[in-house]
Amino acid sequence: MSNDQTKKYDLEERTAVFGENIVTFAKTIPLNSVTQRIVPQIVAAGTSIGANYCEADDAESSKDFIHKIGIAKKEARETKHWLRMVATAAPELKEKTRELWQEAKELHLIFNSISQKIKAKNLGTRD
Repeated sequence: MSNDQTKKYDLEERTAVFGENIVTFAKTIPLNSVTQRIVPQIVAAGTSIGANYCEADDAESSKDFIHKIGIAKKEARETKHWLRMVATAAPELKEKTRELWQEAKELHLIFNSISQKIKAKNLGTRD
């Protein structure tokens, strides 16, 4: 596997970079009565994805792992929501929100796939 492929599939790094990109992006959002409520939400959700993935990676049990992956999945979905709100509140940032939204979507799909595979595996191992 090439270095680029390894990087692409290092979820800890990928979610950390995404969180950093969200923080950097949040600093560009013009503050007004609407966006001052959106900015903390998008930062919280966008940075929580990586934090919950790290917790899942250090899970103490399969049940704990599934729970933390589920939270990471939910935070990715929530981030998509807040990015949509930013695109509406600050249309001049629409192109950048699309890029971040796409990455949030991919992360959501990755965590959904992991969650489904682990749940299916656990169901298959029950007697």
